[in-house]
Amino acid sequence: GNYRTQLWDKQSESFLPSTPGLGMHVEVKDPEGKVVLSRQYGSEGRFTFTSHTPGEHQICLHSNSTRMALFAGGKLRVHLDIQVGEHTNNYPEIAAKDKLTELQLRARQLLDQVEQIQKEQNYQRVR
Repeated sequence: GNYRTQLWDKQSESFLPSTPGLGMHVEVKDPEGKVVLSRQYGSEGRFTFTSHTPGEHQICLHSNSTRMALFAGGKLRVHLDIQVGEHTNNYPEIAAKDKLTELQLRARQLLDQVEQIQKEQNYQRVR
C-alpha cells in the first residue's frame, strides 16, 4: 500500500501536504486477528506485507500525533492506494538488481501471474 497524508489548514480552508514531523502507524491483522505488520512510518510512505491466511485482512492507519491533528482543526486526510498480487512487483528494479535480460524478465512476470492465479483460485475454494 502507498499512502500520503494532508492536514487541514484553517487559514486557507483547504488540505495541505503534511509536515515531515507527522507520522503514521500502520497495523495489519489477518482474518484470525493475528498482527501481520505493525510499524511506524512518516507522513507519506509505502508498506508491504505477505498474507499467509486467506480471507479479509484489516489495515489500520493511526496518526502518531494528536497535537498536530488538533493544530489542524482535528482534520486529517489520508490518500490510500492498495495494490495486490503481482502488480506490487517493481519489475524494472528486479531486472536491474538481478541483471535479467528482457526475455528472463518477461518469464519472471508470467510465472508471477501464474502464481497469483493459483492463489486466487485457492482463495475462491476456501471462500
